[in-house]
Amino acid sequence: MSDLPYSHMISVADLPPLGLHLKLAPDAAATAALARYAGVLHAEGILATLHLVPEGREGVRVSGRLTATVRQTCGVTLEAFDAPLEEEIDVHFAPAGTYKPSEEDEENEIDPPDEIVDGRIDVGALVCEFLALGVDPYPRKPGAVFEPPAEDPAISPFSALSRLKDKE
Repeated sequence: MSDLPYSHMISVADLPPLGLHLKLAPDAAATAALARYAGVLHAEGILATLHLVPEGREGVRVSGRLTATVRQTCGVTLEAFDAPLEEEIDVHFAPAGTYKPSEEDEENEIDPPDEIVDGRIDVGALVCEFLALGVDPYPRKPGAVFEPPAEDPAISPFSALSRLKDKE
């Protein structure tokens, strides 16, 4: 069991041959926990629309989209604002220990597939991961412009050093 705030396990053996469409909309408590996990003030409307398709002999491909609205603090004005979040999801899963990277994969730095553990995948963990990845680490409220303070030439690191020199 992971320490992620949201989990939704799917058994790979139960997937239909043509795949499974799935919509995940965490409840209020899970949404609040996901907001804390992603490092935002608030989140709402988290919705993951996913399609799980068996791939190869034992693999699974999960594709879809995650949407939400997150409240962040503007790095310029320090005001809270709501920002839309939209992330494309495309993840491959393979049974643990079965992936052997080819030389081409290593040369192109291809990400290895995620692992299927005990015949199951946690699509809730994908919601956690892609929500955290979609949050802007340097949020800026629309229209916010940084204006540096006016510089006073008398107050600079070099003027402070020259004053020390003058005392000697």
